[in-house]
Amino acid sequence: MKFHLAINLERMDANTDMAEVRDHVIDMVRMADSSGFEIAWAAEHHALEMTIAPNPFQLLTWWATQTTNIRLGCGVANAAYWHPINIAGEAAMLDLISGGRLEFGLGSGAYQREFDRMRPGLKQPDSYRYMQEMLPVVRKLWKGDVEHNGEYWQFPAATSCPKPRQENVPVWVAARSPITFDYAVANDCDIMSWPLTLPFSEAEKYKAQLDESIAKAGGTYRGRFAMMRHTAVYETEADRAESMSALRGALAMFGNLMQQSGSVVNGFPSKVPLEELDGNFRVDPVMLEENLMFGSPEQVTAKLKQYESLGIDAFIYYASMGVDMPTQKRSMQLFIDRVMPQFS
Repeated sequence: MKFHLAINLERMDANTDMAEVRDHVIDMVRMADSSGFEIAWAAEHHALEMTIAPNPFQLLTWWATQTTNIRLGCGVANAAYWHPINIAGEAAMLDLISGGRLEFGLGSGAYQREFDRMRPGLKQPDSYRYMQEMLPVVRKLWKGDVEHNGEYWQFPAATSCPKPRQENVPVWVAARSPITFDYAVANDCDIMSWPLTLPFSEAEKYKAQLDESIAKAGGTYRGRFAMMRHTAVYETEADRAESMSALRGALAMFGNLMQQSGSVVNGFPSKVPLEELDGNFRVDPVMLEENLMFGSPEQVTAKLKQYESLGIDAFIYYASMGVDMPTQKRSMQLFIDRVMPQFS
């Protein structure tokens, strides 16, 4: 099983120095690069301090200048916010600058609040249609001139400038629903899934959906399947308590955004009362510690063995959850020193 890092520039309140956040994130990416992580992922979000990522390709180009081996993934760009020619060129430029390390991730977005500002009138459940139209067009633009007359974009013959350095750029789709699994398999895309705070059975459900999609497509799919979980590895009660408290606080903000049940002031979401969170956003500490990649090195290793046995090709270590920066680094170092060697 391979290991990936997903990390955001995040501020949970205005007292955090943005320069310190910047330096922390690049330190974590360098740690991943020097320790054999396969991919570092940058997200796309807008007008939110807890996920500062207005352009994933800009972030990844920065990371490219500070790393040597790790591949660079946009995880994921929101198709509805881009024009195909624009995103094809941005992504190809990253591939050129990085020496062919691009992993191109495309998705449908998460927060209706962002759609209301970036693509007014579009409802998040309908945004997958933009992704499905855009993906094949971008692939064609990377090869040469193409004219496009689709539902959402129309343009005369054009091509991506520059072209990617890689002949075939790996393309990833973020999937949780059967329709997206079907599309990703049919279009030969790698797939990443995120079970949020739900139990391991949710990961099993996604794997079953993938297997069903592969069978419907004739059984020839050979793409990669990655699973993301919030991760905190600790040896002390202090780090355990810090990780749990920070995650519950972050989930209270996340619940605000997903349920549209609170305000956002200067980019900071208010916290939904924890007792109002349910379903995908449950915050019971015992449940969180069981479901997420939380625990001692030995506990985390045992959990990862379950994912490996399920057939997960790569585990995405999601580092960003409001945890203070020194605790994040201690967790990452424990993962590198004590967990990763169990999978070599």
